[in-house]
Amino acid sequence: MPERVELSVVIPAYNEQQRIGQSLDRLRAYCDREHPQYEVLVVDDGSSDRTAELVAERCAGWPALELLRMERNRGKGAATRRGVLRTRGEWVLCSDADLSTPIEYLAPLLAAGEQNEVVIGSRAVAGAQITRRQPVYRVLMGRVFNWVVRALTAPGLQDTQCGFKLFRRDAARAIFSRTAIDGFAFDVEALFIAHRLGYRIAEVPVAWHNDERSKVRLIRDPARMFLDVIAVRWHHRDLG
Repeated sequence: MPERVELSVVIPAYNEQQRIGQSLDRLRAYCDREHPQYEVLVVDDGSSDRTAELVAERCAGWPALELLRMERNRGKGAATRRGVLRTRGEWVLCSDADLSTPIEYLAPLLAAGEQNEVVIGSRAVAGAQITRRQPVYRVLMGRVFNWVVRALTAPGLQDTQCGFKLFRRDAARAIFSRTAIDGFAFDVEALFIAHRLGYRIAEVPVAWHNDERSKVRLIRDPARMFLDVIAVRWHHRDLG
């Protein structure tokens, strides 16, 4: 590992044996070329398949790769928190395991980071490209969810749930050391905390490709996410 780490990439992974290998290969090729002072932290969230084993195999020949293992499945928020708080990079990128937003879109996020501490990839602002859309029922649920989020916690942001977000190191530590939500609504909580701490947040258009193997369960997860969003303001009432 280099003494100075420019970029840390955090990937939460749960039962990703079908996708994680290809994603890591793409990520390594890009970072070796564009950001040689980097580290990649894959946080296995208690997978029941061979996700952890596949990552461990790559660690042997890839010093920049580290595998963190959760003892049990706790949720994407818990896995992301653990990874972020372990990072050493000046910039921290959180990315989905399937690279639904291609890693090449890190470049415009870093450019926006010159003036902002938090930069989020967005599928809802001008210039965004959706190469494969979600089913209609998921689109409708997403729109309702985003309306609730904007009304309660993240005014002005169009897309809080795209899994491609960049943080300056100090902001990442300050934000994720305060997060408490373990599930999919952790993005909303992180952005709410960022706003309340006074960090500048930019929303940058990205490309996004829907993968039908989403880990979001149709009934339980959206209901839990709505409850978590409502609870965010109460959990962090000390932030004003």
